[in-house]
Amino acid sequence: MKILITGGAGFIGSHLCDKYTKEGHTVLCLDNFMSGNLINIRHLLDYRNFKLVKGDIRDFDLLEKLMRDVDVVFHLAAQIHVDRSYIEPRLTYDTNVMGTQNILEVARMYDAKKVIYASTSEVYGSAQYAPIDEKHPLSAPHPYGASKIAADRMCYAYIQTYGMNISILRLFNVFGSRQRDFGYGGVISIFTRRALSNISPIIYGDGLQTRDYTYIEDAIRAYDLVLNHEEPIPEPVNFGSGREVSILDLANMIIDLCGKSGDIKPVHVEPRIGEVERLIADATKAKNLLGWEPECSLKEGLRAFVQWYRNYGFEERLKIE
Repeated sequence: MKILITGGAGFIGSHLCDKYTKEGHTVLCLDNFMSGNLINIRHLLDYRNFKLVKGDIRDFDLLEKLMRDVDVVFHLAAQIHVDRSYIEPRLTYDTNVMGTQNILEVARMYDAKKVIYASTSEVYGSAQYAPIDEKHPLSAPHPYGASKIAADRMCYAYIQTYGMNISILRLFNVFGSRQRDFGYGGVISIFTRRALSNISPIIYGDGLQTRDYTYIEDAIRAYDLVLNHEEPIPEPVNFGSGREVSILDLANMIIDLCGKSGDIKPVHVEPRIGEVERLIADATKAKNLLGWEPECSLKEGLRAFVQWYRNYGFEERLKIE
């Protein structure tokens, strides 16, 4: 196949680039490097079936050139950070909504066989009931979540209006190697960097807010199962562990795995505006439809991540970033 992966130099996107390049598919990696990193995909640059394109999903003309003969689009490019969306709501909307609409329209124009869209559990907001299934109200309290709701529903509208083969994946809090560890990064990566640097993790509020974490290998398996599913999947599908953990407990687990128990402890600061209080997935549909279940527990995934981070050399990573 010829596969376009938008946001392909990012955390999840680079793992997809790895998988499908090494399987022998022709892979186009599109990234504007707003949050993607060349480190994540530079080992693929010597592959003849891999091509890196620096560009933006808001550039409709560029997408027209890239997507004329593409079979499958993994659409992950987005402004993905809640905190940044408070500061730059217009950028968030333009990228996440208008950029997605561009992808869908060009895919429609050139009859792409399948579009796989990376939605998010953030569209739900805090759980009104638990666990959260796909029928849960979409009530995100921040600009990021609102933009992802709009893009999610735009995908659904293209399915209903044009009969396109678009799959909407709502993954819950993916973590693992290559996740950003500073600025607008993932909390597990940031906690790990701080712990290994003998700096206390910072927790907003009391830390009792919960999340449902999915290890990167389980997330990539979810994408691959959707890609290889023969029939269209017109309704959104959740992918999550069904297990929730508080941010406070998460911080303490990471401190322990980093060997820093007794040296540091979490520091609490004022709560963030619009903080989601509870996320926990009902992934029954993913199991029944695709046979997907998470294989890696949170503790196993955290242990693997901390080991990867130690081996990689976080000081060198920060210098390169």
